[in-house]
Amino acid sequence: MVHPAVSDVTREILAELPAHRRETFELRLEQWFPDLHDAVTAVYPDPDGVAAGLVETAARAYAARAEDLHRLDQRRLLEPDWFQQPDMFGYACYVDRYGQTLRGVGERLDHLTDLGVTYLHLMPLLQPRPGDNDGGYAVMDYRAVREDLGTNEDLRALAETLRERGISLVVDLVLNHVAREHEWAAKARAGDPTYRDYFLIYPDRTTPDSYERTLPEVFPDFAPGSFTFDDELGEWVWTTFNEWQWDLNWANPAVLQEFASVVLHLANLGVEVLRLDAIAFLWKRLGTNCQNQPEVHAVTQALRATARLAAPATLFKAEAIVGPRDLLPYLGQGRHTGRVSDIAYHNSLMVQVWSMLATGSTALARHALASLPPTPPSGTWVTYVRCHDDIGWAIDDGDAASLGLSGAGHRHFLADWYSGEFDGSWAEGLVFQYNPDAGDRRISGTAAALTGLGPSRLDPDGAFGRIFLSHSIIAGWGGIPVVWSGDELGSPGDPNWADEPAQAEDNRWVHRPRVTDADRAGRFEEGSDAQRVFDGIARIAKVRAGLPMLHAEAPVDVQTESDDGLLVVRRRHPSGTLVGLYNVTAEHRPFPHTQLIELGIPAPTEVLSQHDLHVDDTGSVWLPPYAAWWIVDSPLR
Repeated sequence: MVHPAVSDVTREILAELPAHRRETFELRLEQWFPDLHDAVTAVYPDPDGVAAGLVETAARAYAARAEDLHRLDQRRLLEPDWFQQPDMFGYACYVDRYGQTLRGVGERLDHLTDLGVTYLHLMPLLQPRPGDNDGGYAVMDYRAVREDLGTNEDLRALAETLRERGISLVVDLVLNHVAREHEWAAKARAGDPTYRDYFLIYPDRTTPDSYERTLPEVFPDFAPGSFTFDDELGEWVWTTFNEWQWDLNWANPAVLQEFASVVLHLANLGVEVLRLDAIAFLWKRLGTNCQNQPEVHAVTQALRATARLAAPATLFKAEAIVGPRDLLPYLGQGRHTGRVSDIAYHNSLMVQVWSMLATGSTALARHALASLPPTPPSGTWVTYVRCHDDIGWAIDDGDAASLGLSGAGHRHFLADWYSGEFDGSWAEGLVFQYNPDAGDRRISGTAAALTGLGPSRLDPDGAFGRIFLSHSIIAGWGGIPVVWSGDELGSPGDPNWADEPAQAEDNRWVHRPRVTDADRAGRFEEGSDAQRVFDGIARIAKVRAGLPMLHAEAPVDVQTESDDGLLVVRRRHPSGTLVGLYNVTAEHRPFPHTQLIELGIPAPTEVLSQHDLHVDDTGSVWLPPYAAWWIVDSPLR
């Protein structure tokens, strides 16, 4: 080893390894150390020291990594686009609400395999604070699994079982904050200067007041403001989300070092994708909203480069629920291209799907989605109809104004529609976190409840069409489509969500239903809602897996000129062209047959629903209400 970043400590760690292992680490160091050093240089005053410490951390994890995971690393490096393949299809759930324990999840994988799942996101499972913990996002111990779910060995065993089935395990890593009960916070309250510097602590309101002038409130109903006076500490602590979630000081390189170690601990348990929670909030800058600061991307690059040294099979997924203009940097732009997160949530697509369904118009979606720059070749989206969280109406004011709409007015309409307050709405959502000052109202509810298949079944006939249409749009976009637990069974929601005291003030639990063995069995009941929804989504996954045009690298081309009720999306790939035609209305809509030829499909065949493309006297094909068509050239049939 002659690389200048290799300290005596690193040499000692690697000296015990076989020659081929040492050589592999040296080659990785040559490849990724420049990314690591550039990243820490951008944010820390002693980049050489910080980088050397991270290399030592990587070397320890590399030396401890299991043989089967070393083999996985090699396989992933040989196929770097593995997560961009069209057979990627995701599912997200809480462990206790799907299988009660980690072992229980492992015993209930046939349901997921039948659905076509190759990517499983298990919601927060690390040890949280007792009592209210924001659904597990207030972590007390990053190195321990929640006791009622199992142990680290159970997590390791589940990851191995999933790999045998071709399913990648995804786990949350909360970066912005820790629970007040975390060891670091306890030591800070005890006066330890090392750990006080892990947090943002102020003796009085002077600095917090200066920041508050430009900070939005995340939970205005039950956690107003961004700072909390801690009685034990006798000072003010930065708490973006809740008073018991203490924001971390990422300007301190020791925090980066701690999390690099945590990342590699989880990677060595077999976790393949880490969902970087609340990543947009990491860096604080006075006079801004303290979101999307450029240092966030440097920090992510440092973590990713460290992971590449020890466990390159590990991917990062950015949980950045931000406006469309701020979204692309999380997948890498400019100097960070290909060096930060591999995957990011396409929040804008999700919002536009719900907007199209409510309005029956695609004009706003066409404009907003067509204006997004392409993803970098090494990155991709997670696309979704809905997730564990509420739906915030992230409609860009500029996009709305370009069509003569009021952004605030449209957001108000969507909140009215999906809360069922708008006349004629078929939705049964619940308002979450109403902010009277800003006028914001977010919405909770399952996909079924928001499409007309809710508790009152306001429009079941239309609901099935809207459910399949929305899942077809997100599956036809490319990337990794993810289904939220319960939505694959058309669950109307949990009617008893408020019965548990810790959840009573948080109506997001209405769309986090338990999926029991009885529910899974219910999909086999002929004619049941569960069976119909499950079969429809499973078919989408199966057809998608056989279409190379849905590889994530294939560019997305939104047609800006089309019938107002149709979303038209073209994907071009060396294997051919696919055109997605989506009717967001309850009426038949025409599409010119000649336009399919112009889009590169001379002999069109519809492969998703296998609809016969009849051309009428006007030269048009007519899409039925809420139809979703994937059209390819006929040789693929």
